[in-house]
Amino acid sequence: MDILLSLPIASYFFSTSVTSWSTSLNLLFFYMTWSTLVLTHSPIQIELIGTTAIRLVFWLIPSLLFLLFDNLIPSVARTIKHNGASALPLTDFKTLSRLLALALFNLALETAVEAGLSLGLSLLLKQPVFRTSTTLPLPWQIAKQLALLFTLREILTYYTHRYWLHGTPPPASPSTISKRVKLPKAPKPRYLPSLHKSYAHRYRSPPFALQVRVDHPFSFLLHRFVPTYLPALILRNNLHLLTFFVFLALTTAEETLSHSSYNIIPGVIMGGITRRTCMHYTGRKPGNYGTWGVLDWVHGTGLGKRDVWDDVRDEASKHQLRERGEDLVDDAGGKVEKALRRSKRNLNMSKSGKRGMSNKRGKGWMVADEDDSEGDWVP
Repeated sequence: MDILLSLPIASYFFSTSVTSWSTSLNLLFFYMTWSTLVLTHSPIQIELIGTTAIRLVFWLIPSLLFLLFDNLIPSVARTIKHNGASALPLTDFKTLSRLLALALFNLALETAVEAGLSLGLSLLLKQPVFRTSTTLPLPWQIAKQLALLFTLREILTYYTHRYWLHGTPPPASPSTISKRVKLPKAPKPRYLPSLHKSYAHRYRSPPFALQVRVDHPFSFLLHRFVPTYLPALILRNNLHLLTFFVFLALTTAEETLSHSSYNIIPGVIMGGITRRTCMHYTGRKPGNYGTWGVLDWVHGTGLGKRDVWDDVRDEASKHQLRERGEDLVDDAGGKVEKALRRSKRNLNMSKSGKRGMSNKRGKGWMVADEDDSEGDWVP
């Protein structure tokens, strides 16, 4: 808990670009606290306390606040929701209590499963699952590992969600790539789709943030826990525990925002994820199984008129990336042209210097020497 609540973690990742006394002190304070935590607690304790705190801070607390806001001010909440009033959460206290109890049970279940796996693997391998040391990972290493973790998570989420939790439904709108890609026939389980449908898709309406963990426990582990924990296990030899904490915090915040159904989520990409999540719950056809929408585009299982590349183009136009790129090219071209002119002028001056230059001053002449740019005075 100390890592998440009392430490300015962001200052560490921006310490290479921001050189101020406050940032240096924050980084020193973070390092000292993290070192104390590592030296006084076991790796399994740090992992479980950290992951539980992340899920509480980035999912449970915001979910309850969103639920309270939607129920207390529904007239305002429906104006910022996808599908308007139909996206408002349930108001029945008994039903909400059951959903909250199921969500808390799944939270405790994934914590217990993670504890069992981490403890078992640490005893089997005779070392912690994740690298827990006082040495902090480099920012570039964190960014590279996060990119790989998110890629593996997206692959696992899409194929698990589509083939196991929805029983291999046909693609919604086959794309050009999906016609060329021939996938092997996957098993068609009947038990898992029925469980997922009866729990997670019981209400045919846009989701609210609490529903991230409202599912049958077995379906929940396959859908949420495995795609997050398994990629970290694959990279466990080089993965620092702090990197896993950052990855878990980002994925948890992403799931909370994408299930909130708000249409005012900042960022075009995150707003697209929220819109696709709403269409997955309310669409007449099955689709939108992935989070980022890339594999849905590849296999033609995307729903709606917009896909992930429309979101990317909107994000690029929002930040004026094309205009900035053209300005950079123009600036680079101008600098290259100026450098060429300067080198050409220097070359001409060096040629004229070799021929000699004369300057008449009274009765004397200035004769230039090849090795002396000042020349010798000849009376």
